[in-house]
Amino acid sequence: MPTFTATYTARGGQLRELRVSAADVASAKRDLRRRGIVPVSLVASEAKSRTPGATGSTAGKKSSLLSMDLGSFFEAKPGVKEKAIFANKMAALVDAGVPIVRGLDLMAKQQRLPMFKRALTAISAEVNQGGSLGSAMRRWPKVFDRLSIAMVEAGETGGVLDETLHRLAILMEEVAKLQSQIKGAMGYPIAILVIAVSVFLGMTIFIIPQFAAIFKSLNAELPVFTQLLVDLSSLLRSSFSIFLVAGIFAIGWLFVGYYSTPQGKLTVDRNLLKIPLFGDLLQKSATAQFCRIYSALSRAGVPILLALDIVKETSGNAAIQLAIEQARTEVQEGINLSRALSTKQVFPDMALSMLTIGEETGEMDKMLSKVADFYEDEVSVTVKNLTSMLEPAMIVLVGGMVGALLVAMYLPMFSVFDKIR
Repeated sequence: MPTFTATYTARGGQLRELRVSAADVASAKRDLRRRGIVPVSLVASEAKSRTPGATGSTAGKKSSLLSMDLGSFFEAKPGVKEKAIFANKMAALVDAGVPIVRGLDLMAKQQRLPMFKRALTAISAEVNQGGSLGSAMRRWPKVFDRLSIAMVEAGETGGVLDETLHRLAILMEEVAKLQSQIKGAMGYPIAILVIAVSVFLGMTIFIIPQFAAIFKSLNAELPVFTQLLVDLSSLLRSSFSIFLVAGIFAIGWLFVGYYSTPQGKLTVDRNLLKIPLFGDLLQKSATAQFCRIYSALSRAGVPILLALDIVKETSGNAAIQLAIEQARTEVQEGINLSRALSTKQVFPDMALSMLTIGEETGEMDKMLSKVADFYEDEVSVTVKNLTSMLEPAMIVLVGGMVGALLVAMYLPMFSVFDKIR
């Protein structure tokens, strides 16, 4: 891919150069525009000739870069909470008048994650040379997502970086809280179900054969239910269990492969929204996250098309992503966002009504912020109701499975007692 050298004026008035890889000049200009850079000149870079003695050094650089990539692959990436803490502290430092470079150095010293520490050190060095904070953050996509970069660039453009960083911290804290609620609601029944199945299999494989041997020695006639469990225990203890486990892993592998395809992910995510209780929870959480993020981006001054791109990436559901992408295309053609989203039927009518009012009054960010508050409360209430419903249901399930095993083991004892009498 061709490389272009862009010359631009930094904040201090110095001329800086930046190399950009792009298919053509127009693509290079679009890339620079996304970084917030207006080039003074943009020319194609000439390939440098290699010297004979540079082969070894080039190979050494390639091997060192390869080892660095392999090392960074296994490093922990900063989560939403780590980035929220960073944004909050940086907002406080900028608000207190501490220079950005000094603040980045302080944050790098306090950072424990190696990848985050390296990123902050490199960003500090680039900002110290005259680059903008947003463009420097773009070089670390594994550390900073598009949401953080867009809000920082908007804050730098508007001269309200401290306020934007504070909003970003609040936004990330709200997103982290919402995600933890969803994980808790989805994780609880799964954990209980895994425990119940494990207890059932353990008792079936290890305990029932002991009782079966006792009943056989006493020539006791086994009831139908007990005989079924004894046969199931024998089946699980045989070589059939290996094929069963292999079949389960094969089904899981096929499902993961299907879900990794665009059409498979779209089909699965679309059906997830239709599941009773859980589908409603997923829709409310997606609505809250969309409204919260779009409101923050709109308030920060991010262009609507870029904001929709970012919201689409953070939605987490392929069906909602497709709806936002189609709505973005319609908005680009001049249709209102509320009208474009209303035909997709992925968001509740109340949220779309508030979005329409926000467009008519010119206070979309405030309206969407209120909608986000409402649906975040709805998610909390739904999670509590779902948990209160699932707790007794799971207790009944586990008790029923264990009780069925106990009944199956004790039923033959009645016939044994009759023989003894």
